[in-house]
Amino acid sequence: MAGAKPGVHALQLKPVVVHEVLKRGSKFIKWDELWKSIHMRNLFTFSVFISPQEVEIVDISHIRDTRTGKFAKLPKALTVREVLGFGKGEGNVEGKLVTVVHGNDLVNISFLNFQAMQEDIAKVWTEELFKLATNILSQNSSRNTFLLKAILKMFSDKRRVESALEQCGLVANRVIIKLDDFTWDKFQSFLNNLCLRPEIDRIFLELGSKGKPFLSLDQMLDFINRRQRDSRLNEVLYPPLKREQVRQLMEKYESNPSQLERDQISLMTFSKYLGGEENAVVPPERFDVMDDMNQPLSHYFINSSHNTYLTVGQLTGPSSVEMYRQVLLTGCRCIELDCWKGRPPDEEPIITHGFTMTTEIPFKEVIEAIAESAFKTSPYPVILSFENHVDSTRQQAKMAEYCRSIFGDALLIDPLEKYPLAPGQQLPSPQELMGKILIKNKKKHHHHHHQATNGGSVRRKAGDGAEDQASPLNGQYADALLSVLLHTPQTPSRSLKIIPGHFKKMLLKCCACCETPVHTEGTAYSEVNATEEMSTLVNYIEPVKFKSFEVAATYVCTKGMDSLKNNPIEFVEYNKKQLSRIYPKGTRVESSNYMPQLFWNVGCQMVALNFQTLDLPMQLNLSVFEYNGRSGYLLKPEFMRRTDKHFDPFTENIVDGIVANTVKIKIVSGQFLTDKKVGVYVEVDMFGLPADTKRKFRTKTSNNNSMDPVWDEEAFVFSKVVLPTLASLRVALFEENGKFIGHRILPVVALRPGYHYINLKNDLNQPLLLASLLVYTEVMDYIPDEHQGKVTVDNYYC
Repeated sequence: MAGAKPGVHALQLKPVVVHEVLKRGSKFIKWDELWKSIHMRNLFTFSVFISPQEVEIVDISHIRDTRTGKFAKLPKALTVREVLGFGKGEGNVEGKLVTVVHGNDLVNISFLNFQAMQEDIAKVWTEELFKLATNILSQNSSRNTFLLKAILKMFSDKRRVESALEQCGLVANRVIIKLDDFTWDKFQSFLNNLCLRPEIDRIFLELGSKGKPFLSLDQMLDFINRRQRDSRLNEVLYPPLKREQVRQLMEKYESNPSQLERDQISLMTFSKYLGGEENAVVPPERFDVMDDMNQPLSHYFINSSHNTYLTVGQLTGPSSVEMYRQVLLTGCRCIELDCWKGRPPDEEPIITHGFTMTTEIPFKEVIEAIAESAFKTSPYPVILSFENHVDSTRQQAKMAEYCRSIFGDALLIDPLEKYPLAPGQQLPSPQELMGKILIKNKKKHHHHHHQATNGGSVRRKAGDGAEDQASPLNGQYADALLSVLLHTPQTPSRSLKIIPGHFKKMLLKCCACCETPVHTEGTAYSEVNATEEMSTLVNYIEPVKFKSFEVAATYVCTKGMDSLKNNPIEFVEYNKKQLSRIYPKGTRVESSNYMPQLFWNVGCQMVALNFQTLDLPMQLNLSVFEYNGRSGYLLKPEFMRRTDKHFDPFTENIVDGIVANTVKIKIVSGQFLTDKKVGVYVEVDMFGLPADTKRKFRTKTSNNNSMDPVWDEEAFVFSKVVLPTLASLRVALFEENGKFIGHRILPVVALRPGYHYINLKNDLNQPLLLASLLVYTEVMDYIPDEHQGKVTVDNYYC
């Protein structure tokens, strides 16, 4: 979201490498609690398994997790346990188990259960399959790679397709095409003949072919350096390609030696290049950890979850231990635990949404799930946000003991020597806290004078009364910020006057789910005092009731909410040193989300969302946090970190030291968008500062064509994006009735100009196999009208 570390980034991400064991395949016993018999199965990955038996296929991109040993699912049915060898003294039976977790959302997931012949085979499959499933480069592959994947899937599923055709009476005599004969080049040729691409022909002609069936080396050099190169890049650090580099590209994609001898490429080769990895719409290094991870915690946006245990609504429905695993696996780094006192005879602390009809789950099982999954996809620190209602000293002691024993050395109990809990001391960095779990909970203080504020942490003032104890800090911020953004007519402000109308609608829509509820004694929001055992686990992050910006503001000393209403700049200043957490309104029934962008714009670090609801706010959150290695941490822009810089989130003017951008995007065509014969259309939105948020541009609806529609329309223009480092471009595809098909959310700072394919993703940010859009983009430094001698295209705004 913010700028990367200075200099050219050397890509650290590793491409997909399939382990030899996975290539060869292994024999497993596949079991299920409901099955009356056990089935032998062969497991394969990218290699294709042709068998007379029906083949089950799970797309690796839909695999959420793999588990073995004590973390795998254990059979409960006695007959299954007997067949698998439980209770027969056959060694470590659990070590041979493998569970594959897959699904298209975080709630409705499925489990495939296997038992390997040897423990080492189970271990290899569990580790290597997880690497493949979570490989960011693989999930953001080129169009060519997804087409190749479609071929393999087609051959893998051959018998099922043939069977369906036979049952329909459509296949009398089989004509077999061997995979070895159906090469990539032949598939490309087949595809080009099956789906004619007039728009590619026009581009080819436009580039100077002049009716000839080829482009020369010089024409390709000009095309790549003039049309496809990002003009914002420093030419010293990122020099234009040289002739030899372009020739190497031509050699990679051109299969005709005679063309290469003449320094030429064909139309089909040009089409291959457009879909190749070198021409991705976002450079691969953007998915790597590019940010400086040595800044204080308060300098980062932190991927955060609200009421993590819930699977449906806020008042009814099941709570789930599995949700903690699933949320952590997305890269989320701040999760919430609502802790309540368990009933006799066990008196085990539980997690639930208090005073509702949601179910209860054991606190201990949640801690075990967190320990298992905390660092599987990101090594950076995890924050456990406790809402502690356990008014039992004994059960709080149990909670503390579970945390200590289960987390072990991963639990940060004592502050780092370099960062003592002292006034003016900044917070440690994500790098220094790597592999650590931090607990955010109230803390018991033994003295009554005001506790000095730890310069980078959220600290509670000792001696606060019961009113403070009943009011968590975080909801106050949500209410406060909305007070800033949603002034009443009696209190007009400069900030409100400059908010565009479409942005006001967004704020009003999210107001209902962001308000802070009234906290009173005896409600689900009343927290209890921490015991000594729980207090010892709390160090850098302790909730306090928000009273003013005095704690962290360096330049402006204001008190109370009145100052906040008129000074959003102060909130930005506050978040330079302090951690703030925003969460949805606690009195709502459904689990809809507010737009996190509103709070990122003022530097709030932990903007907590309901991960079970894959609405637009959640889609934005998942997409934004996919970058920087899916680490769960994104470095805030520099002016949101430096104390000598001030920033007004409502500005329409150029920010000092920041170059605004102009962004243009033309939707050229679509490919294999859906298997339905329906009309489709594309929407393009920009999310960012109020001045940058533009919704929404839309193409015309195609005429019952979802296979290969072509849109011959003008480009959509965002003439001035004030803050590109906080702006994201969303390209979304819908059926003519408004049903969502897929989308892609792209950071403006990483957007490459030129002709590119955008491979679409579903609402969980998983890649769709074939659906893609060919677009033409222009991203350049913004030039005011008076300097460019012409009027900008303001009439494009919707």
